[in-house]
Amino acid sequence: MGTPSDRAPLAERVEELLALGGPLPIVAAGEPVLRRAAEPFDGQLAPALLARFVEALRLTMHAAPGVGLAAPQVGVGLRIAVIEDPAPVPEEVRAARGRVPQPFRVLVNPSYEPVGAERAAFFEGCLSVPGWQAVVARHAEVRLRARDEHGRAVDEVFTGWPARIVQHETDHLDGTLYLDRAELRSLASNASMADLWSQPTPERAASALGFELPGRPGRPGPSGSPGLPGSAS
Repeated sequence: MGTPSDRAPLAERVEELLALGGPLPIVAAGEPVLRRAAEPFDGQLAPALLARFVEALRLTMHAAPGVGLAAPQVGVGLRIAVIEDPAPVPEEVRAARGRVPQPFRVLVNPSYEPVGAERAAFFEGCLSVPGWQAVVARHAEVRLRARDEHGRAVDEVFTGWPARIVQHETDHLDGTLYLDRAELRSLASNASMADLWSQPTPERAASALGFELPGRPGRPGPSGSPGLPGSAS
C-alpha cells in the first residue's frame, strides 16, 4: 500500500472530476492514460469517495450509453471498471451472440483467463474510439477474478456476450484497446454498420471485406484474448 502522499493525486483527480457534476467526460484514443496499465486499487480512494466515483462511472456508462466503462476512460488510472447490460436485443441476436442481461457490477483489480479453446468473433465498438466498430475474436468463455466495491472476492465464469464485455473492460485496465485485437479489414463506421453489417453475425462482412473468422479455412483469423453493435464500452 502506498503512502498518503502517493495516493493523494488520484484522490484529488477523482474529486475534481466529481465536482463537475453529471456524467464524466470520456477520454478518446490518443490520451496516454488509455495506453498505460492502470494502478491496482489499494485504498487510494477512501470508501466514501470510492462509492461516489463508482456511482459516477455508472451514470456515465448509462448516459453514453454503454455496457461497460473502465476508470482510465474517464482519465483515472485505477484498476476499476463497471459493467451492466440490459441486453435489449431481438431473440435472434440474443441466440447468435449469447447476449443475456447482466446486472450492474463493480470490478476492482479484475483479471481473466480463458476456459477452453473456443473463440467467437463479432463487431465491437468502444466509447473511447467513437464512430467506429471492428470484428474482434475473443475467448467464448472466461473465468473472472476480482473484488467488488466492498472488497468481497469475485470468482465467476462468464460465457457469450458477458464474457466479451469482461474481456473488453479488463483489457482497458491493461492499456489495451479493442483495435489492438481487431481484424482491421473489418473496420467500419457506425453508418456503414447500420447500412450493411447489422446482421447478428459477421459472416457477410467477412466475405465482402475479405477477412477470415475463427474456425474458417484460409489465412488465420484475428488474434486476441468490447462497445458493441448498438452499445459500447
